Amino acid sequence: MRILSILAVALALAALATPLSARPPQGPQTLKDYLSEAEADQIRDADSPAVRIKLYISFAEDRVKKFEYEMNRPVPDRRRSDILNSLLNGYSGCVDDAADQIATAEQKHVDIQDQLKMMEAKDKEFLPILEKYDKDGPAFEDFKDNLEDAIDATKDAISDIDDAMKEATPGPIRRKPS
Repeated sequence: MRILSILAVALALAALATPLSARPPQGPQTLKDYLSEAEADQIRDADSPAVRIKLYISFAEDRVKKFEYEMNRPVPDRRRSDILNSLLNGYSGCVDDAADQIATAEQKHVDIQDQLKMMEAKDKEFLPILEKYDKDGPAFEDFKDNLEDAIDATKDAISDIDDAMKEATPGPIRRKPS
């Protein structure tokens, strides 16, 4: 009888331990679904928020250019709506992540004035391009939600930049003693 109770306890422990050990291993960072492996590696290798902002904005610019190309293509791809939605989703993610790096830079007291100016110029360049396509058309409903998200993300980023530029002060200017 004692052997049966020991065996029952052992089986119960084995049953409890199995789900814990069967979990798939999770890495320290997961790949964002809108970044390619090479882009994710570049972001991981970037040593400061300033460099990451430049990278995210360059990735966003690539996606806007590809979006425009797909919109103006004479013979649309059969997966056009999937491609457009993917590009807009990727653009929004890049712009959002670049804006998140502003807060990271503020926490670490990193000077990103030049990157803020660049980001503001690029976002103001992207906004009219996106707004140009925010009108009813034959396939507008296919990507309407992601386009509106991209426009909102750009406007939010511009607002974050304006706030950061107001709060951030440039470093002190050293004067030579007379």
